[in-house]
Amino acid sequence: MRREPSILHLDLDAFFAAVEQRDKPSLRGRPVVVGGTGGRGVVATASYEARAFGARSAMSTAEARRLCPPGTAFLGGRFAAYRRTSEVVMGLLRELSPLVEPLSIDEAYVDLAAGGHDLSLAAVTALARDLKDRIAEATGGVTGSVGVATSKSLAKIGSELDKPDGLTVVPPGAELDVLHPLPVRSLGGIGPVTAERLAQISVTTIGDLHRLSLVDLTSLVGQAHGAGLYRLARADDDRPVVADREAKSVSAEETFARDLTDPARLAAEIEALAVRVGSRLQRSGTSGRTVTLKVRRFDYSTLTRSQTLAHALDEPRQIAEVAQRLLAGVDRSGGVRLLGVGVSGLSPYAQGDLFAERDPEPVALVVDEASEPETVEPPPAVVAWYPGQDVVHAELGAGWVWGSGLNRVTVRFEGPRTAPGPVRTLAADDPDLAPGDPPDWTG
Repeated sequence: MRREPSILHLDLDAFFAAVEQRDKPSLRGRPVVVGGTGGRGVVATASYEARAFGARSAMSTAEARRLCPPGTAFLGGRFAAYRRTSEVVMGLLRELSPLVEPLSIDEAYVDLAAGGHDLSLAAVTALARDLKDRIAEATGGVTGSVGVATSKSLAKIGSELDKPDGLTVVPPGAELDVLHPLPVRSLGGIGPVTAERLAQISVTTIGDLHRLSLVDLTSLVGQAHGAGLYRLARADDDRPVVADREAKSVSAEETFARDLTDPARLAAEIEALAVRVGSRLQRSGTSGRTVTLKVRRFDYSTLTRSQTLAHALDEPRQIAEVAQRLLAGVDRSGGVRLLGVGVSGLSPYAQGDLFAERDPEPVALVVDEASEPETVEPPPAVVAWYPGQDVVHAELGAGWVWGSGLNRVTVRFEGPRTAPGPVRTLAADDPDLAPGDPPDWTG
């Protein structure tokens, strides 16, 4: 444990949705949901206006549509815009210290001690306020919440305490005072299943968790997990900030209170794990080609099965489909104690992966049995516009797709430095309309 509050954690607020509201002035102050817009899509980020109605990350888009009022904007992702904004923010963090550890496209740790800063409580608080102001100015109004503490876990918790646009500095010696009143879900590594298991023994806060012995905790959730939670409940976290850490895989797993045998329940658990993994991939701007399934059976034997695909993916639905196929090849007749789903072979996310359609295959046209097949190319398809996409029109200028269908596309022509703009409906194959670049918010 450090003696000064020298670890800073930054978490940009509702990042994808905030960038959309910055670039689309007609959406400011309105509920915005970013993610897969199809029938089986998943929410990547919901604006705070949408969260007021119950929308949240990793929820199905269909459920978010049921919860949110008419007029909510459901948009596909624009990862080039998010990455450009993230690079600006990460550049500001690297001005503070050579030790910056990005966790995702919108989240990072900073080691202030490595930057040679005054680490008194007043100085660190002033530094964090200045950082927040600089981020908002440099990004055109995107805000971030900051936590500063003596450890990574406390800094991360601090950044969550006063969202959005919050700032919490945990004074040395006050760690347990901050931790103990919080719900157990505030600790990293405690998911819904573990929280439910703890609630069955009346452990609902971190203070309650602190009162459990190491033996009781490890018997309840396992040796490795229990030992980690035991330390975190005591603010015992000496992990260093690792500069530019690059994740090699993204995974999630769940241990069950009772061994599972029901195929429907196992399928539902796979779906839930795939949503967690896919959402993390989308937030980090990466995708991967290898899906791995981990199964711990009733007798504690552990099996892993993997499949490497020809293309990278980050969609929870696709991850779940591969994991389900892998599970079908595992003997689970005696029951399953643990399931895990992971994606590896990571690479930078390519804008449009969520919405791209495969190129049409050449069609073999057989004239008669005696003739050779003639390969002909199909006619060009109408461009598939997706909600939120940046476009540019030769006469009307830059804008974004409001909606499309029936060979029509509706576009609102506006940008981050304009007033809310006019809406026009055009032919989907209008030769003057083309995909555009993310707008410039600076200046």
